[in-house]
Amino acid sequence: MRTITVPLTLINLHDDGFHLLVEIVVFGKKCFAVLDTGASRSVFDVALIKNNISELAYTEETQATTLFATSSTIQATIPKIKMGRLIIPDYETVALDLESVNQAYDQMGHPMIAGIIGSDVLLKYQAVINYKKLKLFLYSE
Repeated sequence: MRTITVPLTLINLHDDGFHLLVEIVVFGKKCFAVLDTGASRSVFDVALIKNNISELAYTEETQATTLFATSSTIQATIPKIKMGRLIIPDYETVALDLESVNQAYDQMGHPMIAGIIGSDVLLKYQAVINYKKLKLFLYSE
């Protein structure tokens, strides 16, 4: 089993807590995602998905629950997600509208996010978060 170390960025939500951001590569572009241990699964911004994937499935179910609210969802397959040296192929995702989150981040001077990395990915790769060192440790075979 190999250990993959990924740097994290801690952002201050102006006296309303903190979020951890992780740099990912999706559709060949570097971007940030929120690391959310309370999210049942990882999700990606609907605009990112619509701009890069032509085959989409629409659903009324809101199975993707995160700390961010949503009303409708789109299902799609992302060909490849990279986090550090970890490559996640053919990731089945749900797309949510993260525009309001990105607007809030922009107002606070933080980078926009492309998605939220949730417990499905964190559990699969036995994630360990080291807050002191701001590192995410993932384990892959």
